Amino acid sequence: MGTFAQTAEKKDSLPQKPPVQLIYTSAKPHLTATSTEALYSKDILKSPVTSVKSTLTGRMAGLYSFQGSGQPGADGASLSLRGFDPLVIIDGVVANLSIFNLDDVESVTLQKDALSSAMMGVRGSNGALLITTRKGKPQTQSISFTAQTSFQKPLGAPKTLNAYDYATLYNEALTNDGLPLRYTQADLDAFKNGSDPYGHPDVNWRNEVLKSSSRFDRYSLNASGGNGFARYYVSLEHVNQTGFFVTSDQNKYNTNNSFKTYVIRSNVDINVNKSLSGGIYLLGRILSGTEPGSTTGSILGALVNTPNNSYPVYNPNGSFGGTNLFQNNIMAQTIGSGYRLNYKRDMLANFYLKQKLDGITPGLWAQVKTAFNANLSEDNNRSKTYAVYQMITTTTPATYNQYGVNGAQANGNGIVYQGRSNYVELSVGYDKVFGEKHGVNALLLANNDNSINGGDLPYTISGISGRFAYNFKEKYVVEAAFGYNGSNRYPPQGDFKRAFFPAVGLAWNMDREEFLSSSDFVSRLKLYGSLGKTGWDDPGYFSYYQRFFDASSVFFGTSAGSQTAITEQPLANPNIDFEKATKFNAGIDAAFLNDRLTFSVEYFNNKYYDLLQIRGRSTTILGNDYPRENIGTNRYAGAEFKLGWQEKTSGGLQYFALLNTSLLRSKVVFADEVYRPYYWMKRTGSQVGQTFGYLADGFFQTQQEINNSATTVGYTPQPGDIKYIDLNRDGVIDQFDVTQIGRKFAPLLFFGLSLGAEYKGFDFSALIQGVANRDVYVGGSSIWAFQNNGFGQAYENNLDRWTPATAATATYPRLNIGSNGNNHAQSSFWLRNGDYVRLKQIELGYSVPEVWLKRINLENIRLFARGYNLFTLKSKELDDRDPEVISAFSYPMQRLFTFGINIKL
Repeated sequence: MGTFAQTAEKKDSLPQKPPVQLIYTSAKPHLTATSTEALYSKDILKSPVTSVKSTLTGRMAGLYSFQGSGQPGADGASLSLRGFDPLVIIDGVVANLSIFNLDDVESVTLQKDALSSAMMGVRGSNGALLITTRKGKPQTQSISFTAQTSFQKPLGAPKTLNAYDYATLYNEALTNDGLPLRYTQADLDAFKNGSDPYGHPDVNWRNEVLKSSSRFDRYSLNASGGNGFARYYVSLEHVNQTGFFVTSDQNKYNTNNSFKTYVIRSNVDINVNKSLSGGIYLLGRILSGTEPGSTTGSILGALVNTPNNSYPVYNPNGSFGGTNLFQNNIMAQTIGSGYRLNYKRDMLANFYLKQKLDGITPGLWAQVKTAFNANLSEDNNRSKTYAVYQMITTTTPATYNQYGVNGAQANGNGIVYQGRSNYVELSVGYDKVFGEKHGVNALLLANNDNSINGGDLPYTISGISGRFAYNFKEKYVVEAAFGYNGSNRYPPQGDFKRAFFPAVGLAWNMDREEFLSSSDFVSRLKLYGSLGKTGWDDPGYFSYYQRFFDASSVFFGTSAGSQTAITEQPLANPNIDFEKATKFNAGIDAAFLNDRLTFSVEYFNNKYYDLLQIRGRSTTILGNDYPRENIGTNRYAGAEFKLGWQEKTSGGLQYFALLNTSLLRSKVVFADEVYRPYYWMKRTGSQVGQTFGYLADGFFQTQQEINNSATTVGYTPQPGDIKYIDLNRDGVIDQFDVTQIGRKFAPLLFFGLSLGAEYKGFDFSALIQGVANRDVYVGGSSIWAFQNNGFGQAYENNLDRWTPATAATATYPRLNIGSNGNNHAQSSFWLRNGDYVRLKQIELGYSVPEVWLKRINLENIRLFARGYNLFTLKSKELDDRDPEVISAFSYPMQRLFTFGINIKL
């Protein structure tokens, strides 16, 4: 037997990694130079969420996730793959769906570098998130049913002041502003002792209209199996996630913000004969959501803008409380404003036929694929108005002033969006090994992706793409890919504009070299790298046309009649082009000690250029806005590390630990910014998305300090105001003192640690994830006191305000009513440390012994309990806020406790 065959046999005897799923094909892990990473069904199912994107948090290197809301149906995490939102592809077809049955997902694979996404052409620059759904296998039928119930609890709610503290601080703010006091001592006493709950209420509105917990139920049923002729996978799922608003038994309809899904999938593959195969993959999805008639956002906003002493929840006669200043009683908004419904319906159908052409030459094949997608979102408005009443206690008996009316329930509906798409693909492939030395894999593909949204004209991307890979003895790999495509949104008449996007890669499997082939220490050792050009298509809606729209009416002529006016829209750009990127990637992937120890590291450096931006050096003399032009350049660079250990002991204990860590640094290489006279003002050279503002230097402590400091344009400071650094030393605080604030050049660091063990039917897993070098801005009405024109809330952090007595320990500036041009200016004072470490998920399961199940003809019964978002370590600077959901206007993050059972037949 030759050396190559012996080496291959030795390596193949080790545990084999699954094939790497590329966008249009797959490859053995050691026979590709692409940068990819996969997450499989077992880990995906551990998260009690509805969006597949949310299951990826902390589990994949290079993928940063952020969850800005916990609202049912809108709690999916936003993702950033090496700085950009990746394209979602399901079974090789672009589809913007992420909420469906998690049991249907076999794997999620990130396409990180130019080589893995080159075939996408003008849709390749952002990378891709490739979802591969489960397929049937030629085996006896298997049926699986899972039922699970979760109890949700909101996290990070801001702590508002009680009525007494609010009134006390309000009087202090009025004094600071030189205004008369609003609350007398008698008012303060009534707030403090609760002696007048209707005239001097103290209502914790969050406790009144929000429940402490809610439910999340999921039921999933699937069956799979097949034989040599046909294979199938079918599934059904129902999810019912309730919100945290209180409801009333007097309503015959649901006013809570609830979310329900009904999902059905059928994947069928058929072998027509030995050389012809085909498949039909179907997905149907219905999503329905309800919320109060006043909307969830309005209620959350009212909680921010309504102090605890504004009005009582109910008057003595049972009517909703209110005043002329507060006519939107929050309880009335929650249970008395009717309700709204939203329905979403989606259908996705994929069909393919694949013909082997071994009669022409072994390894040759051809395939045709088509896909159809239709989506619809419809709103139903069943809201109604309501009246609030202010009790007048100066009369006997008490009387009420009414504000608003109790209106009839609305009955309207409308289409939010509606769209459809069709996709056609024709591909030819070749896979052959010559003489056990030379491996060749080639793919040539042509496709057309056409989509229509609402009343817009069709948006079509079409072109050709290809991939070629060659390996010598599976040691040395040369790989190339390209995409040549474009869209129909370019001049002169909605024509196609196409471009060529190539990528190349090299890989060296060192473990298959003779000097390592006999090593018992090295199981896998691969060096790989790639370089390529990618594109991104963002042409707008025929933005090369100059547009003129109706404007406000004007009055002229002898009779001064109203005349329709026409206004010119932003200038057209006939030279608009694709955004582009040059990407470099290099890495090492290794495993040692029979794959027990695994290690990988990657470095990437990506230059994005021809980015569409509006010129900064424009002039108002033109009398119009400039168009987007291909002028920007940014750079993203970083590194990704993975380290893992897994082992099975002789006693039957299996355990593993896997750490992934990512570093991301960005830089604005060129931006056509306005003239800025000082270097610290320039955006060019800073990190992409860098926050700019004034540099805070504590508080003014005395009037003498104010007199000796730089003046502020349009503002007269007082002791207790925020003091800013005069960077250009001209004695004035103005726009020339604005600079980068926060951690200017520190790379974003994010990580995840997965742990797990199995022993005698018991299993345990946990996920810890976190972020470092992250700054968050905490300004706004959910932090500052007395906003909303002086009628807004105040919070516990406002108790630490500056006063002459607390000057040495204060963490909040002096109080004032409404907005403060100095203290509320964007500055480093309001920038907080957003680093955190979160125990994201923990699970404990028990599988009933097989010998017990044989008696009842069951394959497996597994009981499990899960916790999600259990514990978070964060900076004290964030007070009671969650590090991801800072604003009180947003629906809070949820902590979940889940109990479930899985039964397999």
